[in-house]
Amino acid sequence: MKMTMLTAAVLLALAPAAFAASETYTADLKASNEVPANDSKASGMLNATYDTASKKLTYTVTYKDLSGAATAAHFHGPADAKANAGVVVPTKDMTPSPLKGEATLTDAQAADLQAGKWYYNVHTAANKGGEIRGQVMKK
Repeated sequence: MKMTMLTAAVLLALAPAAFAASETYTADLKASNEVPANDSKASGMLNATYDTASKKLTYTVTYKDLSGAATAAHFHGPADAKANAGVVVPTKDMTPSPLKGEATLTDAQAADLQAGKWYYNVHTAANKGGEIRGQVMKK
């Protein structure tokens, strides 16, 4: 009897963790994805994880061959791959590649991310509107 109650208590304590999900997202960053496209030879990759329980988005962006130092980088949305949109989550620490960050999303932001309506953009002095961009998609 004691063992059954203990087992039930442990299962109840762990139950919320069973409902949490970790979602993985990626974006292939290229100059040809910019709107309008540019002729940069730069490329990059975003890898992100979204925890649905804590609503925390954690990401790493690697890039190479930019025309100069990255001056800004952000998640933008909501937008499809052929449209531009405002910044929804800025990257705070503009260090050389890799860029890393995290943010706690609102329910609306999470819905747009999960629907594929966000893109990630890296800006430089030569390409103020963005040098490389990629649509953030669930893996």
